[in-house]
Amino acid sequence: MLQITKNLKTAITASLEAGKVIMDVYDSDDFNVEIKGDNSPLTTADKKANDIINSYLIPTETPIISEENKQTDYSVRKDWNTCWVVDPVDGTKEFIKRNGEFTVNIALVKNEKPVLGVIYVPAIKTLYFADVENSQGFKTILDYHETSIEEILQKCTLLSPKGRNSNPVEVVGSRSHMSQETLDYVDELREEGKEVEIVSKGSSLKFCLVAEGNADVYPRFAPTMEWDTAAGQAICNAVGIDVISKETNKTLLYNKENLLNPWFLVVKNER
Repeated sequence: MLQITKNLKTAITASLEAGKVIMDVYDSDDFNVEIKGDNSPLTTADKKANDIINSYLIPTETPIISEENKQTDYSVRKDWNTCWVVDPVDGTKEFIKRNGEFTVNIALVKNEKPVLGVIYVPAIKTLYFADVENSQGFKTILDYHETSIEEILQKCTLLSPKGRNSNPVEVVGSRSHMSQETLDYVDELREEGKEVEIVSKGSSLKFCLVAEGNADVYPRFAPTMEWDTAAGQAICNAVGIDVISKETNKTLLYNKENLLNPWFLVVKNER
């Protein structure tokens, strides 16, 4: 049976427990929605999931950057060589719309780069996880949120991205954030003579589409935060997909002074 690290087991277990609580809220008749200072929505599910994830990650004694935690000042964070990066409910807008396209994102970052990632889609009980250092990425479809690690490892399948130069080019577009710059990028591909199909998804599922071969490229020319992308980047990096900053033309980095990401492109690497 596949062997995985203790940290990856912890992240998987935390994501499943969080997913169960998220769905309890999701399936209730009504839930409260607050608007945070940055105008993003917050629900009871975000808070409950964050508490559960913290309960698993705090004992690892590795510091945590979570969307729903009070952020540690960079004067302290700059000395962190390793940290967790967490979004308890990525795609809260999708959660509120009740379209199922929301995820739990947990990543471990070392020296500014994600080394493991977990994305759980609780509405369809689908789990993605990856170990970048071992170049392994997997997907498992579960029957229950309470599925054991052993059963997950027995049922998982390898993620396999598409090859380069496919036609038509499947471009991932955001369900809620399709920007003009993304539309311009699509037009440029068409001007190069390529057929283009748009694949729309919410939350970090956009990374998963590329990692599992259901899309070619994900251009993100709109704002994201580190917790939106770290787990997805880990899963992509583990299977040979690059996440390239449009600012530096290099790999997107984490635990930055500003947790806001630059624009980026998710695409098969050329190695």
